[in-house]
Amino acid sequence: MFFDYGKVEFRYTPFPIGIAKPVMPDARYGELVANFPPVELFESFEQMGKKGRKFTLSAKENRQRYDEFVQATPVWREFHKWIKSRDFVYGALDMLKAHDLDLGYRYVEPGKRLVRKVKSVALRKRMPSYVPLEARFEFSALPADGGNLPPHTDAPTKIVTMILSILEDGEWDQMFGGGTDVNWPKDETKTFNQMNRVAGFDEMEVLHTYPFTPNQCVVFVKTFNSWHSVAPMHGPAGKLRRTLTINIEALA
Repeated sequence: MFFDYGKVEFRYTPFPIGIAKPVMPDARYGELVANFPPVELFESFEQMGKKGRKFTLSAKENRQRYDEFVQATPVWREFHKWIKSRDFVYGALDMLKAHDLDLGYRYVEPGKRLVRKVKSVALRKRMPSYVPLEARFEFSALPADGGNLPPHTDAPTKIVTMILSILEDGEWDQMFGGGTDVNWPKDETKTFNQMNRVAGFDEMEVLHTYPFTPNQCVVFVKTFNSWHSVAPMHGPAGKLRRTLTINIEALA
């Protein structure tokens, strides 16, 4: 196990979002920081035709480089194995449930899951416990000189998102920005955003900001109004806001 959720604190409006800090033992966290992949392996949002200014290394966009790096780096190979485990996925859901955020998903063995799925179809009821879940993570890096992620709510397949800061003590000046903003649309007709339309910064108010600091994990539940962003930063060229983005997703 890598994460300790013992000190997680949530806010519940306009959507469930919280922060665990510290989330890992210092020594283990230091290993992840020291072994973050070089930015040369990443691709930019500009290359992919996406809005925002970000570099990413993931199994979705650049799988071969991602797999090669993870498998060649012991600490990330171990972390990847844990993220893919049932213990991580359902441990995170149990943590949410303990904070009055029961998403309805339970681990069910594959054979029993099929029986529950058949019953749910017959009864015309949605039974989350039969839905298979999977977790994945991507390496993210936003350049301090203008890097940003426009307001969005995350893809409909996502259930939970975790943003793990990857930086050393004293490395980041809060004047650069880089915090995760909780947003709310100025136009109430834009509140509902289940399908993840990307909005402009000028369309949003900032309700709260989680500063970018070491050894913390921001965690939130994807909802129809889980608007969040990273505003354009004002730091020096060459410095990066490094994070690990972990998603728990429904496969069907």
